[in-house]
Amino acid sequence: MSVAPQEQDPPPPARAWRRPVDVGLRVAGGLVAFVAGAATAVLELLLAPLRLGGYLVGAAVLVAVVANIALSWFAIEAVGRRWAVALPALPWVVIMVAAADRTTEGDVLLVGNWVGLTLVVAGAMTFAVMAFRSIVALPSVPGRY
Repeated sequence: MSVAPQEQDPPPPARAWRRPVDVGLRVAGGLVAFVAGAATAVLELLLAPLRLGGYLVGAAVLVAVVANIALSWFAIEAVGRRWAVALPALPWVVIMVAAADRTTEGDVLLVGNWVGLTLVVAGAMTFAVMAFRSIVALPSVPGRY
């Protein structure tokens, strides 16, 4: 007695457009993360001298930590690579270093008071911790990253 072979579904048609679209979206996500890193650095510099009742508030530090966590997560998810944490971190660090230096006129954007120092340390440490976590963490989906 012979058994008829089971019918097999034909393979799905190859979609050649998926790869370029995927790469384009990843590049766009990386660019958004890079620009957002620069934008949050400028926002934090604007919030650094914020005072209420004559006292420094330090809201820039909280904004730095929350924004840097969100930017790191977004960069990793959008680009799909663990090294993407560097995309928002790079412009953020460059802007903070430039803001701490004196201009030719003698102006300093990021003063060395407790808010300025805490802002730089907390922001940089947030990127460092997020990078460390992304390196040590196991991939949540097999084959990802």
